[in-house]
Amino acid sequence: MKSFIIVLLFLGFVSSSYSQKKTQKEKEEGNMEMINLPEIVIKKAGADFSVYIPDQNPDKSVRRIEEKFIAYDLGKDYEGSETYLLTMQVKKGTLAATYDEKGKLIRVVENYKNVILPGRVIFSVYKSFPEWTIVNDKFLYSQEEGDIVKKQYNIKIKKGKEVRKLVVHPDGEIVKGL
Repeated sequence: MKSFIIVLLFLGFVSSSYSQKKTQKEKEEGNMEMINLPEIVIKKAGADFSVYIPDQNPDKSVRRIEEKFIAYDLGKDYEGSETYLLTMQVKKGTLAATYDEKGKLIRVVENYKNVILPGRVIFSVYKSFPEWTIVNDKFLYSQEEGDIVKKQYNIKIKKGKEVRKLVVHPDGEIVKGL
């Protein structure tokens, strides 16, 4: 009788532990992929939406000013004016945003100097110009009505006494300066 009870307890534990086991098919179906959304709706202005697409720049100061801009509450400051200009500054650059009379975001222009460059940009520059060094850089980023108009790095490189200026897209494509 004692052995019969032990066998029943053993089977009870085995069957309950087996029911917790997930098969490979269940694991594949249950995976969720996290995706960053491409744009942020800052606020609704009447029937229109203010859309801002933040850049995924590796420089923390650039990301910090973009986060402050997203969190900024325009309030009723824009009332009574045809357009409203908001400027934010950090040590490395500025962000200027223009709103219309309804409080809708029309345009954002960002200009930063000596930021941390993305890996693709650095790799592309050093691959195309070996033995050259990057002296300084500018990051220009602008958008209108939620569409990116300009996103580029203006880079100055130097080799000895020779200096060149390059225009590079964030994906590493050198547009100007070859």
